[in-house]
Amino acid sequence: MQPFNYKKAGQAENAVALVAPDAEASYLAGGTSLIDLMKLNVQMPKELVDINPLPLSKIEMQGNSLRIGAMARNSDVAYDAIIQQRYPVLSEALLSGASPQLRNMATVGGNLLQRTRCYYFRDTSMPCNKRVPGSGCAAIEGYNRIHAILGGSDRCIATHPSDMAVAMVALDAVVQTRSPNGERSIPLVDFHLLPGETPERETVLQHGELIVAVDLPASNFAKRSHYLKVRDRASYAFAMASVAAALDIQNGIIRSARIALGGVGTKPWRAYDAEKALLNKPANQAAFQAAANAAVAGAKPQKYNAFKVELTRRTIVKALATVGGMA
Repeated sequence: MQPFNYKKAGQAENAVALVAPDAEASYLAGGTSLIDLMKLNVQMPKELVDINPLPLSKIEMQGNSLRIGAMARNSDVAYDAIIQQRYPVLSEALLSGASPQLRNMATVGGNLLQRTRCYYFRDTSMPCNKRVPGSGCAAIEGYNRIHAILGGSDRCIATHPSDMAVAMVALDAVVQTRSPNGERSIPLVDFHLLPGETPERETVLQHGELIVAVDLPASNFAKRSHYLKVRDRASYAFAMASVAAALDIQNGIIRSARIALGGVGTKPWRAYDAEKALLNKPANQAAFQAAANAAVAGAKPQKYNAFKVELTRRTIVKALATVGGMA
């Protein structure tokens, strides 16, 4: 690990004032991802601004929406009574990720910003366009079993690792931020960027822009939702494929649907075509299979991960059957 300076901020405006002017400064929240990457010399900030004292850990209703502070710990969010009752998909997603110890430290804001688990990104002896722009992508010709089948480019096929973000995309979450230019609201579905020609840019955030909260709007489908994750080890592993599914079913007919995918996309993947395939259809196996087929219609598997196409289909069907009460 390289040497760095350490500072602590007590208020959001102070934190922004410390990080925004310095291109080599970074926020430190739970540190579960950043410190790991600093030890590997993948990330080497010259200055860390500790934002743990910020008063941003509340989980509270604001009108019809639920506001989750950016510093709320993953475990607190997962076991919050309102979230378990009204947004079960989010609680399930959080409890499927990492270990209890990590969830006790990891924050909501940090979870949205966690970096890929691509082996080549984490190995500084290998080329990686995300870590060193223009150096190449070792994964495309390498061992790419864990990599993306949706949203990749000829520069990068790294998957996004978050479970929480997948559930939040399905719930139409909105990210609230603060920067020297003021405050803004960003729909989570637009928050993460496709790699395209610039895989080093992973979100729409500007340097120094601080996540202060995430809002979950009221909806008619959130209560009937489920997160299903398939992985190599049940105890602690990132998703090979995961599905956040939510349905509003009235008299046996699907009136609205949300499907988001994890472990298969370069960002938390909203499966719009799958949702369209479900609208105004009976909640049955045929509709679920049609949605699953639509979700992977544009998939581009690599040499070692073609199995993810069928795995994703089956995971979608099982998640929808669970939400629809047919599992």
